[in-house]
Amino acid sequence: MQLNGIIQALPKEIKILIGTFIIVLSIGFYTGLLFVSETSSAHPNGIEEQYLGNEDDGEATIMKFKKSDKEMLSIAHSHILSMSIIFFLVGLILSITKLNYKLKLFLMIEPFFSVILTFGGIYLLWTGTLWMKYVVIFSGTLMTLTYTASILIILFQLFQKRLDIK
Repeated sequence: MQLNGIIQALPKEIKILIGTFIIVLSIGFYTGLLFVSETSSAHPNGIEEQYLGNEDDGEATIMKFKKSDKEMLSIAHSHILSMSIIFFLVGLILSITKLNYKLKLFLMIEPFFSVILTFGGIYLLWTGTLWMKYVVIFSGTLMTLTYTASILIILFQLFQKRLDIK
């Protein structure tokens, strides 16, 4: 079955449903990024402090404590499950866009690796592997970039006039 480009042939009501879903999903996704920024974990030392605490820093304006086992399991569990569903649904929609096969495959699969690297990295950071904070930043940035590229491609093609689908 040929999927490449059929997004443009979808009925108007399905296009509106997909567009609305992508917009609302993106509001949630980018709100999450704002939360990361607000908790100071958008930079290497901030990520370390967020999960390992800052009790030893006498000049800290906000006291943070090392996350407990339960907190870390909850963070990893909820984020890996929810983000897997998000990227699966975005990947399904992306699969029907007209796009170079290799680029499409990369955009569909890469976020799953980034989810594992990001939240696995956070867990390893929490256990004391401090250099993982750089892996977390890299994978989180790559995840955000692939998400952004995917939704822009979807939204652009969703409301583009129907062209020859071959």
